Amino acid sequence: MTHKYDPFQQKSPYAMTIHDWTNMTCSGKEVLAGFTTKNGGFSLSPYQSLNTGLHVGDDASSVQMNRQVIADATAVPLSDWVFADQTHDDRIKKVTKEQRGRGSLHYHEALPGTDGLYTSEPNMMLALCFADCVPLYFLAPQNGLIGTAHAGWKGTVKQIGAKMVDLWVNQEGAKTDQIQVVIGPSIGSCCYIVDDVVMDQVKQLPFSTEDVYSEISQGQYKLDLKTLNKNVLLHAGVKEENIHVSSMCTSCSDQLFFSHRRDQGKTGRMMSFVGFKEA
Repeated sequence: MTHKYDPFQQKSPYAMTIHDWTNMTCSGKEVLAGFTTKNGGFSLSPYQSLNTGLHVGDDASSVQMNRQVIADATAVPLSDWVFADQTHDDRIKKVTKEQRGRGSLHYHEALPGTDGLYTSEPNMMLALCFADCVPLYFLAPQNGLIGTAHAGWKGTVKQIGAKMVDLWVNQEGAKTDQIQVVIGPSIGSCCYIVDDVVMDQVKQLPFSTEDVYSEISQGQYKLDLKTLNKNVLLHAGVKEENIHVSSMCTSCSDQLFFSHRRDQGKTGRMMSFVGFKEA
């Protein structure tokens, strides 16, 4: 179930949207932003049923049909969607209309080595795939910018969220205190156990991290990746009132989401999607 105060509201079996951004316009452009579930698609077990990842071993034609379901729901043709080859890094790419269609049907055509996408141009959709990692959504209404990023633990300790903010401020003229960020459904600290390899890097971040983990046994920790990403954004200057965090855990919510950890690695992918449509 979606939490009463969650920034995401489920409007269909196959997707949920960011409530506060629904019906919002930026410079005459309609804001589209959402996250898919695992339901309402064509894939068979263990990808049942709305798997949007072309790289996980699923039948490609099923994935293409699944993506088409979401494209139809947004009324943005799949040929205008842009996907990335995600590598758990911090590379961010500004997308223009010349890249429309990249990776939408074939994985090898996705934008290479990229974990963050943003644009100022309308009538295309940017998408990233997830199965426990943290989806980040960015909006700068005054500058007409929208973006999304993939933050697993590696991208988080590399502060990919802060990097998006810095790019917008330094290259796009955005003001930090006007940037809005939503942190989407992802694995919660209830289900995310990590070791010292991860924690050693978390503890090296340039701000206090004591509120994001608890040691449960020798060398084993529960880690709150969502709060850690929020702290990364706060450290980058984003105002706390402009950051909204989903309470949904992808591992706990087995009726709604795929989970790499829960499903022991053999599973499908949800996707974040963001874009502008000419209103």
